[in-house]
Amino acid sequence: MRTADCKRTTGETDIALALNLDGTGRADVHTGHAFFDHMLNLLARHSLIDLSLTCHGDLEVDAHHTIEDTGIVLGDCLLAALGDKKGIRRYGCAYVPMDETLCRCVIDLSNRPYLEFRAFPGAADAPNMPLSLTVEFLRALTNNLRCNLHVEVFYGMDGHHIAEAVFKSLARALRQAVETDSRTAGMIPSTKGTL
Repeated sequence: MRTADCKRTTGETDIALALNLDGTGRADVHTGHAFFDHMLNLLARHSLIDLSLTCHGDLEVDAHHTIEDTGIVLGDCLLAALGDKKGIRRYGCAYVPMDETLCRCVIDLSNRPYLEFRAFPGAADAPNMPLSLTVEFLRALTNNLRCNLHVEVFYGMDGHHIAEAVFKSLARALRQAVETDSRTAGMIPSTKGTL
C-alpha cells in the first residue's frame, strides 16, 4: 500500500493528514474553510487519492496559513507515499474545462521543485478565496512534493470556476503521474537511475 500519515503543528496551524495513492477518491476533509474543503474534495475525487485531513488554523487572522500549511503537509505526505518512485509514470498532464474556464496542469515528479503559474490578466478571485492563495497552496505543494508543476489558466470569467479548474486539472495530472506502469518492471523512470 502506498500510504502515508503526516502531522505538522505550528503557532498558526495544527494539521493531521493521511492519504492512500491507490484509493478511490474518498475524502474526509475539515479545514474550517468551506471553499477550500470543496477544492480538496475535488482534488481527492479526481486524483483517486483517498484523503483524510483535519486542520485547525488561525482563520480569525485569514485563510493564508491554513491553505499554505495544508499544501506543505500534502506535499510531504505525497512524497512519503511515493517512496522510491519505482514504477511510477512520473509525468502527468490534464486540460480541464469548467464552463467558460479552461486550465492546463502539467506535472513531473522529478525531485526538482519548480512552480510556473500563469493566468490571463484580470483573472477573477473566488468569492472567499483569492487566486493568490491558490498559488500559495500550489507553491507549498510543489516545494514539499519536490515536483515540477506548470499551471496555466487560459481564460475564464467566474473565480469559483477558475479555482475549480485549477484543482481538477492538478488532480487529473497527479493521478497520471503517480500511477504505476506495468511496462517499466518497477524501474525508476529516469536514465539517471534516481529521482
